Amino acid sequence: VQLQASGGGLVQAGGSLRLSCAVSGRIFSSNRMAWFRRAPGKEREFVARINWAGYSTVYADSVKGRFTISRDNAKNTVYLQMNSLKVEDTAVYYCALDLRSDSTYDYWGQGTLVIVSS
Repeated sequence: VQLQASGGGLVQAGGSLRLSCAVSGRIFSSNRMAWFRRAPGKEREFVARINWAGYSTVYADSVKGRFTISRDNAKNTVYLQMNSLKVEDTAVYYCALDLRSDSTYDYWGQGTLVIVSS
């Protein structure tokens, strides 16, 4: 299984970006997908997760109302739509796969850098 994250870049505060995470390999329908991020000098933190069917989502308080996680299982891709970006959203964003929906993330993408300028 491999995860390939993309879509990062430089954006001004208040702008938007959409991250994508393409999953290749054999996975099962009981999985959950998530996004995490690591800001410079900080620990990695949870951003959002979504279940297989796409109807159950969870967000960190810091992004609630601004970010939306979604998935297209036909394309094996998970998205993170980020709106109203803030300077403090600057980080490397990682997608992760939880194969058994037990909050143990078995596979990680390589990360994509998001820089929000003031």
